[in-house]
Amino acid sequence: MNGQAVIELDRLGFSYGEAPVLEEVSLRVLAGEFIGVVGPNAGGKSTLLKLILGLLQPATGKIRVFGRAPSRARWEIGYVPQYPTFQRDFPISVEQTVLMGRLARHGLFGRYRREDMRAAERAMERTEVRELAGRQINTLSGGQLQRVLLARALACEPRMLILDEPTANIDQRLECDIFDLLKGFNRSMSILVVSHDIGFISRYVDRVACLNRTLICHKTEAIDGQTISELYGSDVRMVAHQHF
Repeated sequence: MNGQAVIELDRLGFSYGEAPVLEEVSLRVLAGEFIGVVGPNAGGKSTLLKLILGLLQPATGKIRVFGRAPSRARWEIGYVPQYPTFQRDFPISVEQTVLMGRLARHGLFGRYRREDMRAAERAMERTEVRELAGRQINTLSGGQLQRVLLARALACEPRMLILDEPTANIDQRLECDIFDLLKGFNRSMSILVVSHDIGFISRYVDRVACLNRTLICHKTEAIDGQTISELYGSDVRMVAHQHF
């Protein structure tokens, strides 16, 4: 981390109609940080990501991404949504899916260039799905599909990755595999990930942003039972695990 901010949120507010979703949200994400965002359902996590990506406009406050308005920095971010934005039975190959990540560079029209093909191949190699390039996406397991979506996000050669619950539909072993990949990518880019599992991501991230309309950011070592109870609004018990 070099102290340069890649995301700056200053007293952000957003509502859907009369219902407030975010209030007075401030956060500064530094270059090279790995940030986890956690919180209850309807706490504003996905809305926050849409604001950072420039898909929504804040009602109050300011957002800067790489020092610019989010809409002007969008191509510098690789985004992995919680659910695929296409039908699983759509006749498209893994390679074609990954190449879709290059559309952020030059739009929907025109043919893919040689540099696009090279970028897609590098992304598939980094996520270990190169051997699946010719497979149809409807033949993939959940874990394989998640790696392909991650490769699609990497294909735009981003400076930052944003992921919305990337392991929500896969088992814990595959969840570890995905986060091990992310930790490796973190050596060269900033990462912001939304997760439902505060205990699991604490092993990987530098800080945890607890979001339930308002936001409080903690170092991972400061997360305890009281923090979780205040965030989710219920009593919790801490369970110690030992892995051999």
